[in-house]
Amino acid sequence: MILVNNPGTWESVYTPLLHAHWNGCTPTDLVFPFFLFIVGVSIHFAFLPVSENGLTRQLFLKILRRSLIIFALGLFLAWFPVFTLDRLSRLRIPGVLQRISIVFFFSSIIYLSSNWLTHIRIAVSVLVGYFILMTIVPVPDFGAANLEPETNLGAWVDRLLLDGHLWAQSKTWDPEGMLSTLPAIATCLLGMLSGQLITKVKSAAEKVAWLFFIGSVLILLGLAWDLIFPINKALWTSSYVLYTGGMAMQFLAALYWLVDVQGYKKWATPFVYYGTNAIFVFVASGILAKTLLRIKVDAEGNISLWSYLYQHLFATWLPPKDASLLFALSLLALFLAILWQMYRRKIFIKV
Repeated sequence: MILVNNPGTWESVYTPLLHAHWNGCTPTDLVFPFFLFIVGVSIHFAFLPVSENGLTRQLFLKILRRSLIIFALGLFLAWFPVFTLDRLSRLRIPGVLQRISIVFFFSSIIYLSSNWLTHIRIAVSVLVGYFILMTIVPVPDFGAANLEPETNLGAWVDRLLLDGHLWAQSKTWDPEGMLSTLPAIATCLLGMLSGQLITKVKSAAEKVAWLFFIGSVLILLGLAWDLIFPINKALWTSSYVLYTGGMAMQFLAALYWLVDVQGYKKWATPFVYYGTNAIFVFVASGILAKTLLRIKVDAEGNISLWSYLYQHLFATWLPPKDASLLFALSLLALFLAILWQMYRRKIFIKV
């Protein structure tokens, strides 16, 4: 998402690095569900040693603390860099980190309070229930259920609960809205179930085979459901959960076989640097971007340092889309150098 969020200019971006306009799924639309999926896998491996004790008070407080910190970091990014009461009064409350925190909290509670069969039942119930809510329940003030950006039930709930605190580009709905966070939890549950499968199946070949097989089934189910409940990231539709969850399973299986079983690890080293400080680098990249956009380099205050660097370092010798992409890649390289040094010095910023 650092690559996606930081092009030199939004006027020149290759299509795979953009979200689908509404229905559909681009490579960019895979990033967030893949992250929530691996959060689910991580929940299993992190809590497995203490899972026999169930949800203790100490564990609950630890989960709550981590969730609140991640949520607060999301609010901090939304408020940065002008910390005024006026901006606070219209601050966007939903967001990527906020959704991660909510999904982590409820998924962790579910993991420690129930078994794998209950996890499946909860995931199925959430996906079917969300489908019913979005396609059958009438929308107050608009009439029949629909899946349009401003008039669907999720948008109505967002305005009812968070009016004035929604995504600035829409103002009337939010891509990380309240109702669509429910199926996002189901994405995390798929990761939890995948982690449990990896633990329970002993043979490496069988682990890979099962992940690929179940992933294929989920992809097919997602594509079938897409016919009546379109794959849509902004709504986080049930078909989107199955489709992206199936793909995440297959990616995990391929990486497990390549890295853990076959031992091809060196190529993945840069991803290790990023992965061990993921929250830090996401927040840091957001702070850097907002800072460069706010600093003006001309007397009239029309040209940001961001635009100046893009125009003078990249746009003068490359086609627009290539220049915009190389600018984003340069930021990736900058943070990679920082993360490499942090890894060498064993600096891991956790929450």
